[in-house]
Amino acid sequence: MKHLSGVDATFLHFETTEMPMHVGSLNVLDLPEGYQGDFYEDAKACLAARLHLANVFTRKLALMPFDMSNPVWVEDEDIDIDYHVRHITLPQPGTNRQLQQYVARLHSTLLDRSRPMWEFFIIDGLKSGQVALYTKMHHAGIDGQAGIEVGKAIFDIAPTGRVVKPPRPRARRSSYQLGVAELYGAALRNTAAQYVKVVKLLPALGRAARGLAQRGEATPQGPRSLGRRFNLLAPRTPFNVSITNQRSFAGRTISLAETKGLARHFGVSLNDVVMGTISGALRRYLADSNELPAKSLVAGVPVSLREAGDSTANNQVTGMIVSLASDVADPVERLRQIALSSNTSKSVVNRFKPLILDDFPSFAAPWFMSGMASLVGRSGLVNVLPPMINVAISNVQGAPFPMYFAGALVTCNYPVSIAAHGTALNVTVQSYNGRMDYGLIACRRAVPDIIEIGDYMLLEHRLLMERALETPPAVKAGEVAAAPVKSTAVKPPPAPKKKSRALTSGHPPLRAKASRRGQT
Repeated sequence: MKHLSGVDATFLHFETTEMPMHVGSLNVLDLPEGYQGDFYEDAKACLAARLHLANVFTRKLALMPFDMSNPVWVEDEDIDIDYHVRHITLPQPGTNRQLQQYVARLHSTLLDRSRPMWEFFIIDGLKSGQVALYTKMHHAGIDGQAGIEVGKAIFDIAPTGRVVKPPRPRARRSSYQLGVAELYGAALRNTAAQYVKVVKLLPALGRAARGLAQRGEATPQGPRSLGRRFNLLAPRTPFNVSITNQRSFAGRTISLAETKGLARHFGVSLNDVVMGTISGALRRYLADSNELPAKSLVAGVPVSLREAGDSTANNQVTGMIVSLASDVADPVERLRQIALSSNTSKSVVNRFKPLILDDFPSFAAPWFMSGMASLVGRSGLVNVLPPMINVAISNVQGAPFPMYFAGALVTCNYPVSIAAHGTALNVTVQSYNGRMDYGLIACRRAVPDIIEIGDYMLLEHRLLMERALETPPAVKAGEVAAAPVKSTAVKPPPAPKKKSRALTSGHPPLRAKASRRGQT
């Protein structure tokens, strides 16, 4: 057995029917030329032969009696592949918009905790003749970087696939769950070890906190106090409400090369450009309905704590808060302000990074956390309390080369993440084969017209490309000027027409130049 860490278990305890805590992806696949087989059966056989390559496929939860402590992972000796891999045919005409809506619906349902917590769906009926693969796995067992390792298990780098060595036979326990005494003993030992970790870290944590408060962080304007560096509260927006279990989803693609070119040209990071693009889109979206606050929007951004080469299937992540500078009208100045805020937050996280615990005492945590999740979600408290952040934004580095699944070419890799109480909108980005695939997931009641935000992101990217041609490249001390950005953007299309929030369609989606067949 293996204990869930404190961070892993948090995703279980905070889960409610309105707030499922699984993550996933949507891949559109090009079948091999002349393919005449049954792709569902081929996909199922491909996965069945590879389940042992990633333990997220083969382990399930063993719950503690009376929920006195966090659960443990145990091996499932009887995996029903027909349950975990399912087949769906879209109704005619099989548009990409229908595919997105179906993915949103599938993403709203909870995973079965009595089985390994993952499901794959093979979706056909697309009018393009392609098929789609939608996956979902519980966040308790996987974060963004661990998901890349799962991808290595199920995807190939050639259409012919690879020979996978079968697992070694092991003796069966012949038991469905562990015994009560065994679970109690494991819980006590694990809780004691967690308290020891906390006690050992307290002196170092105190020293780091004192140093941060006394010295402050250096900025281009000089040292600033902790209170001035961070806005402790974000403005209220339509995204900061209690959510339902209904979801809306949109996928958009932007060129990775163009995004990198913008980062070099303006002297910022790739992630800063991502946040700048999203900030401009949200600024336009909220301005449409006169809901843009005078104060800047704030993003919650995950930060990986993984050491190089660590591919453990768990969560090793913390978070930082970044101003999106949505109160700045000029997109270039907005980008620079985002970079300044991001760099300040990173410096604080880096100082505390060695001291951040991914495991902490969990005695009675299931009771307390589950109760708090229900209270916060159903009492409406998040509708009146000042929010800490307005939107969650995550950027994950993916494969820079084409991948194949069961012999079919993966044309896109849109992340599908988590909407939460108080943060009804989540934008997750993953690079893949020269693309930046943006996955937008939201509570459908809070953000029914999510496709508009996706369209505005493409518009903001094109605007930054045009501004890059008009402004000189940034030059850092000791460096030569960056090469000019090669723009392939055309004149930005007109902004989507303003309309009632009740409308969810009515205009064709904009497409960045790098869009390919399979764009949703």
